Amino acid sequence: MWSFNHTVSNWPTFSFIGIPGLEAAQIWISIPFCLLYVLALMGNALLLILVKTECNLHEPQFYFLAMLALTDLGLSLSTMPSVLAIFWFNVHYIGLDACLTQMFFIHTLSSVESGVLVAMAFDRLVAICAPLHYARILTHSTVACLSGAAVIRSATLVAPLPFLLRTFPFCGVNILSHSYCYYPDVLNLACGDVTFSGVYGLVFVLFTFAVDIVFILVSYMKIVATVLTLENRDRNWKSLHTCACHLCAVFVFYLPLISVAVLHHYAQNTSPVLFTSMSNAYLLVTPVLNPLVYSLKSRQIQAALRKRFGVQRVIAGK
Repeated sequence: MWSFNHTVSNWPTFSFIGIPGLEAAQIWISIPFCLLYVLALMGNALLLILVKTECNLHEPQFYFLAMLALTDLGLSLSTMPSVLAIFWFNVHYIGLDACLTQMFFIHTLSSVESGVLVAMAFDRLVAICAPLHYARILTHSTVACLSGAAVIRSATLVAPLPFLLRTFPFCGVNILSHSYCYYPDVLNLACGDVTFSGVYGLVFVLFTFAVDIVFILVSYMKIVATVLTLENRDRNWKSLHTCACHLCAVFVFYLPLISVAVLHHYAQNTSPVLFTSMSNAYLLVTPVLNPLVYSLKSRQIQAALRKRFGVQRVIAGK
């Protein structure tokens, strides 16, 4: 039996619950989780290697793709220790420092990924709406500035979150509803007035994910408006096809994010198994699917794969 901390403490131990009701099947459940982590690590590492070694991928859109792959690698490595520790070693505890460190990296990297998706939308906007000025606008320094801005913005906005949580004592049964440390989840366990911390968390979401979604929507409204003015239908299709990979990446990232936010709001009416499964999918599906999307949809990535592995034909590459 687990022994939980029922006393007020500034240095608590938090407990992960795994998947409620399926504790006896944890070893079997760990197999698909492990496979997904391996796919995520291998797929994103392969994208990084391709972008680095293939000269035809030395373009702004693929530099942003490499940044996306690096972020997905970080997200996978941030959650993998606690998730697999639950399933493999029945380790359900994490200290405050480790919890806050994991939380910082998860939220920072999630915000960075959102920022990179905005940069990729800007890349497609310039490529379609101002193709003659693409090389002048999307220079190496522009790519570096956009990527650096995404990292600096994320780290700056997330940094106060662990310090805000440190100011609170924790009391009662400190059971987390995820298999990793998530800011709203930890904040719900804090004792005292958490109004300011809750407001700051909302501000963080608004100034990152909400603002980024607006920028992406505006970019694609402009892209669609430009494409509709083109007289050549084949050119219209080719222009929109270049956005397919990015649009898939946007949906793969934001749909689980929004789903978890909605489940958090209505957690009292949600099945614990569904809630835990969605929370795990939130940070695991994106790193797994992004490499698959670009491998199946990007002709340049397919060409690089054929060149490197000597494959003559890639399924779905027609």
